[in-house]
Amino acid sequence: MIEQNISVTSDTKAIWLIINGDKIIQKVDSSELLFSTWGALDFAHEYQDQIIQVGNQQNIPCLLIDMGSEQIRDDKYTLVTIRTLLFQIDNAFFSILSRAWQVALFIRTHRFCGQCGSAMQQIDWEMALQCSRCQHRCYPRISPCIIVSIRHNDTILLAQGKPQRARNLFSTLAGFVESGETLEQAVHREVFEEVGIKVKNLRYFSSQPWPFPHSLMMGFLADFDSGDIRVDGKEILQAEWFEPKALPNIPPTDSISGQLIQHTLKEIEHDTELLISQGS
Repeated sequence: MIEQNISVTSDTKAIWLIINGDKIIQKVDSSELLFSTWGALDFAHEYQDQIIQVGNQQNIPCLLIDMGSEQIRDDKYTLVTIRTLLFQIDNAFFSILSRAWQVALFIRTHRFCGQCGSAMQQIDWEMALQCSRCQHRCYPRISPCIIVSIRHNDTILLAQGKPQRARNLFSTLAGFVESGETLEQAVHREVFEEVGIKVKNLRYFSSQPWPFPHSLMMGFLADFDSGDIRVDGKEILQAEWFEPKALPNIPPTDSISGQLIQHTLKEIEHDTELLISQGS
């Protein structure tokens, strides 16, 4: 899926994922990913030996270039945040763009060995970096996270964390899996730590890569068991049981949180557990 040492010519056509800082380059007059020949991208030519293929769509290669913090001075292009673009593009590109950002971040943050401090070198036969001195090898980091939608009779639990306050957004509960912990244990722990309740009837829903910064979100459905909602006012600011007809601002269905919410709302509507359709 990830290929290095990519050779291009002036006529090479590709979907270019050119990252600048924490943003991605896009044409001013388009909300789509950048589709172009290599020859038209003069500003990126000095990065030709750093091109990485991170996917393929309809026989069109998706090629990554990380320009770091270099400034782009070309009126034909603009910079948009990766988070914004994820919700603009077709779902087919979601995982490819997520992969591109995670690969770029991996290379940026592993320039030096964490064991001896020497310079790291990129290995050309697999996506890894290796220390030239002690041979310590690193691979892209993937952090497992759980995310869970909780139903209580005809209501759904939605919470607002500190990062969501500016957008007045409410979503499902989520958290990182700790060392030595199963996914199921992580769900029970996170729910109790964040809102003070216990859940039961845990069911796996689906997963989604989430590149902020390098997470793999594993979604679950659950039912309320016991307890009263308590939030700490720091990590979780608000949490309430909402009826389907009185929902707050919630995530779109492009995200796994939005998909979990919609599935739970359907179960409330039909008052039964529904078959979970596993995505490809």
